Amino acid sequence: MVKYNIGDSRVIESREVSDGVTIRRRRESPDGKRFTTYERVERPNLAVIKKSGARELFDRDKLAIAIKRSVGKFFKSEVEVEEMISVIEESLYAIGENEITSKQIGDKVLDELAMRNEVAYVRFASVYHEFKTLDDFVKILEQRRQQKNPSLGK
Repeated sequence: MVKYNIGDSRVIESREVSDGVTIRRRRESPDGKRFTTYERVERPNLAVIKKSGARELFDRDKLAIAIKRSVGKFFKSEVEVEEMISVIEESLYAIGENEITSKQIGDKVLDELAMRNEVAYVRFASVYHEFKTLDDFVKILEQRRQQKNPSLGK
């Protein structure tokens, strides 16, 4: 990975990213190489309470890795995944608590995936809920159908 000294670079272009809280800056180093930086508002630390009861700081990058690993290439672009992660992160901070559970995070991811990509939703659900049998898949698919078309259950 190439490292740049941001202090020696000049900003060529700045624009707000679609999440509304990030600024993307295109920069140029003194030797003419171009690179991009992103600036986000620094927020207070958010602790995550794991299933085991352990606590750790919320890590946006860890969330991104988990989502990308579990949903594969079901999205059109990296930007779409980043937008989804920003929405999830924003909703976690909107809870207004200093501590959240890993279940709350997983539920927010599932909610967002349900609106964006059903196959990615099922794939993430299979990891999140630790599916063991085909019946687990059938159950989540039936629940999803019910959510989309409530009249099917009558």
